Amino acid sequence: MRLSPICLSVIAVAGHLAAAPAPVHAAELRIGLGSDPDMLDPATGGSYIGRIVFAAMCDKLVDIDAKLGFVPQLATSWAWSADNMALTLKLRPGVKFHDGETMDAEAVRVNLERYRSAPESRRKAEVKPISSIEVLDPLTVRLNLSAPHAPLVAVLADRAGMIASPKALAKLGKEFGTAPVCAGPFKFTQRVAQDRIVLDRFADYWDAKSIHIDRITYRPITDNSVKLVNLRTGQLDMIEGVAPSDAATVKADAKLKLVPAPAIAYQVLLFNLAHGPMAEGPFGQDKRVREAFEKTIDRTVLNQVALDGMMIPSNQTEAPGTTFHNPALPVPARDVAGAKALMKAAGHERVAVTLVVGNAPIPLQTAEIIQSMAAEAGFDVKITAMEANAAVAAARAGQFNAYIGIWSGRPDPDGNVAIWLQSDGFLNWGKYLNPKFDDLLARARAVTDVAQRQALYREISATYTADRPLMVMYHHNWLFAHSARVSGFTAVPDGLIRPQGIKVAD
Repeated sequence: MRLSPICLSVIAVAGHLAAAPAPVHAAELRIGLGSDPDMLDPATGGSYIGRIVFAAMCDKLVDIDAKLGFVPQLATSWAWSADNMALTLKLRPGVKFHDGETMDAEAVRVNLERYRSAPESRRKAEVKPISSIEVLDPLTVRLNLSAPHAPLVAVLADRAGMIASPKALAKLGKEFGTAPVCAGPFKFTQRVAQDRIVLDRFADYWDAKSIHIDRITYRPITDNSVKLVNLRTGQLDMIEGVAPSDAATVKADAKLKLVPAPAIAYQVLLFNLAHGPMAEGPFGQDKRVREAFEKTIDRTVLNQVALDGMMIPSNQTEAPGTTFHNPALPVPARDVAGAKALMKAAGHERVAVTLVVGNAPIPLQTAEIIQSMAAEAGFDVKITAMEANAAVAAARAGQFNAYIGIWSGRPDPDGNVAIWLQSDGFLNWGKYLNPKFDDLLARARAVTDVAQRQALYREISATYTADRPLMVMYHHNWLFAHSARVSGFTAVPDGLIRPQGIKVAD
């Protein structure tokens, strides 16, 4: 009997699942991920999938709840000074790192200094407003700023707020991601590239009562069909990134539960404007060409064909209907005639575009639809598909004209736009540079009044949609699925899987 490729893949994955021994009589949560995370170091990590693993391993100073409100984690409270030039945080007492060391104000200082200055740090732009860090007492730290910076609390609710063991940092340095030591509910045990990441319960976790499982094993499985089959056959307990086309299948299976969640995440086409030789052609140098390219794309059709209508067509980094979305910039309709006219005005009949994309099914199908649509206006789109981390590396090196990426979203609007487009943004791989845009960001960060910030962020969106350094295609709905044996999972708009409260029945 001959087995299909999917069956063979499932057998292979199942064989791998048996390779990592679990603690005897332990409750284990086996999670299928859409790709293999990048480096497990908060200073260097850049992938959404990596943030899912961090959610179990590395607590942050601040967390967010299901309504995007800021809530205490390693910090129990925080307060701005009267002039908004300093933020003082009170830390949780009795917190231990996985190596037994104490988490205190000095540990916070060491981590923030690393994020500010270490050569390997990709958090520098995020913490740039911090001018100095003062340890006021063992459980109090004050962050002094060079200018008021309203998004700072949101920054501390992400990787820049993850506090690692100074002892481990001193020992491992830039290799910290090979054996990370944090203060979360689960400690690092093992990683086999492209196969598994294993975390075991940390007995001395400060909120141990909220943890009901002993081990989490993450499995990177890029094929959505294989990932779902492994969930249905009991090889996995939970999966993230359910393919929209599989939602009905999950709903119809009594042994499974579909958990949808509106997301602040969005899918983006990032364009290369000034990063190396690939930016030197008409696509990178003439915004009329990029405008023509965007006019060829029908976001509604893209959503229906590639995403079963499960996502939200969008053209801005802020989701439609949210506080900082700009209603004066509606999602544009497809306009092939307009695209051809722009191409003619720019002096081009044909323009070549190298589109870099991770090799997961939905991004690949999205790329193919874009390729077909853009061809009608004279764009010769070459799709370069590769493993997700390799695609990131290519984009980071400027080896692209367009790159399909996902941003998992942040509760503050600054965190959704600055990363891609600020002159020193850590994902500004296309090297967009506009002093006016940077100035608008600085002004928006300096005020806390919602109405004032709203006006500024609407001007920001008007600026980048005119310059076209990127194209937002749609906002996500997170789609999780888990076995009926799993209970207590709460989906949050940032798309992370927080282990607190999760149980796995025998």
